[in-house]
Amino acid sequence: MNTIFKNIKGDRALWAVVALLALFSFLPVYSASSNLAYLYGDGNTLKFLVKHASHLFLGFAIIYGVHRMPYHYFKGLSIIMLPIVLFFLIYTLAQGTTIGGANASRWMRIPFVGIKFQTSTLASVVLMIYVARYLSKIKDKVVTFKETILPLWVPVFIIVGLILPANFSTTAIIFSMVLMLCFLGGYPWKYLLMVVGSGIIGLLLFIVIGRAIPGPIQVKIQTWENRVSNYWSGNVKENNEGNYQIDRAKIAIASGGVLGVGSGKSVMKNLLPQSASDFIYAIIVEEYGLVGGLSLLFLYMLLLFRIVIVAHKADTIFGKLLAIGVGLPIVFQALINMAVAVELFPVTGQTLPLISSGGTSIWMTCLAIGIVLSVSKKREEILEQKEKDENPLAVLSEAL
Repeated sequence: MNTIFKNIKGDRALWAVVALLALFSFLPVYSASSNLAYLYGDGNTLKFLVKHASHLFLGFAIIYGVHRMPYHYFKGLSIIMLPIVLFFLIYTLAQGTTIGGANASRWMRIPFVGIKFQTSTLASVVLMIYVARYLSKIKDKVVTFKETILPLWVPVFIIVGLILPANFSTTAIIFSMVLMLCFLGGYPWKYLLMVVGSGIIGLLLFIVIGRAIPGPIQVKIQTWENRVSNYWSGNVKENNEGNYQIDRAKIAIASGGVLGVGSGKSVMKNLLPQSASDFIYAIIVEEYGLVGGLSLLFLYMLLLFRIVIVAHKADTIFGKLLAIGVGLPIVFQALINMAVAVELFPVTGQTLPLISSGGTSIWMTCLAIGIVLSVSKKREEILEQKEKDENPLAVLSEAL
């Protein structure tokens, strides 16, 4: 154990924020999973807590292993992983899984292990690394839009196109994050406008074609339209799943008040179908009040701040873009999850990073955090080497 702590490198504040979020997650997950224990089990909530703990344990093992890798390795790994991710997405989409008549092909089952894996989350991390690699490659070079279509935008549009039929919100987040990373990476804004226009046209074509062909895609598109129209119009229908969850989430938040009803004393957790995942923030505010909700928001803002600091101090352009590219979506997803719970955003189905139950979400978040820590570790190594070069006698005395 001492060896592990001794080998932990990178931004200490970032480590601390991630650890605080993970430790805090046990309380709401244990509380919110009680309804799952009675609906789908024998009433024993301990196994849900143990499952969440095992997910977090593996997640921190991923952080530790990944942060020990030199971050420039991810340049080559992104090229290797991109076709693998494409295969996973095609395989997942080809399964044709439907729930309520709508396309729900988001997970693939790992052979021999029996674990379900959400392929879009891995695709998101790999794509952001790939885009960061390409932007660092063309930095300070004059490129035309035509030159960037094949190496940059074709992979982006293929990946978001494969995710879109089953998960519009994830598609929108990935596409938005790619555009933001390109903007921060100095990609010409006039080209970005062309890409945005192409994306809108592609989405409209998908909707028109999908509505014309009966099947799971048509049902999915209708669900999107209902969620958006109900959100903007304020039209509440009790038989609508999205409105049902939003109503219960608002009741939970209103019941919390300033200090909350107390840990484990939530009432709405028994009425919210996604109380341990998509709507766990509502349960947190109900049990810990406005103070708990704002404290959690502060931790995510602190996480964002440390990611920006790591990116600013990175020694290369690729390191800067890599830290922003994989780190920013974590905070963005958290803000969307919280915005949905308080009805500032339509229902999306996004989990709360490091808090919600679910293996894939935790593992991919930890993968991204490990990459950011790998970038910050390189900065530490450079400073240590500089100190040794400036004070060789101290190094000699330490060795003796």
